[in-house]
Amino acid sequence: MGISGIPLFTALGEKMKWHQARQGLLAENVANAETPGYRGRDLKTFGFEEHMQNLSVARIGTVVTNPSHISAMGTDADGFGARQLNDFEITPEGNGVTLEDEMMKVATNQIDYQTVTSLYTKSLKLIRTALGRQG
Repeated sequence: MGISGIPLFTALGEKMKWHQARQGLLAENVANAETPGYRGRDLKTFGFEEHMQNLSVARIGTVVTNPSHISAMGTDADGFGARQLNDFEITPEGNGVTLEDEMMKVATNQIDYQTVTSLYTKSLKLIRTALGRQG
């Protein structure tokens, strides 16, 4: 049995992918902060319990058939379910992105990603120690 067969490592790996996808969406929001009519997006919250129930579900994604096609909503966030943010603060141009809020989310996301990565690494070291291997 490999590491990928252990549910804890599968869940931690999915959580890291979720943080990577969220970072991409947040970067998209910052990049479009002055685009008229653009509404910021974020991912649904990642839940370990929900993830564990859906371990056997296969993912189906879309494929770009022509590289010159541009999606109006950007990426599909790697299948994690992007959602539109609240519309309570809209500029006169119709833009719904607040740079301060987005930068706070970016910083929080980065810290959370580092925490999950650290937990993954420490769990690997614990297993290696239990098996009598150093390193």
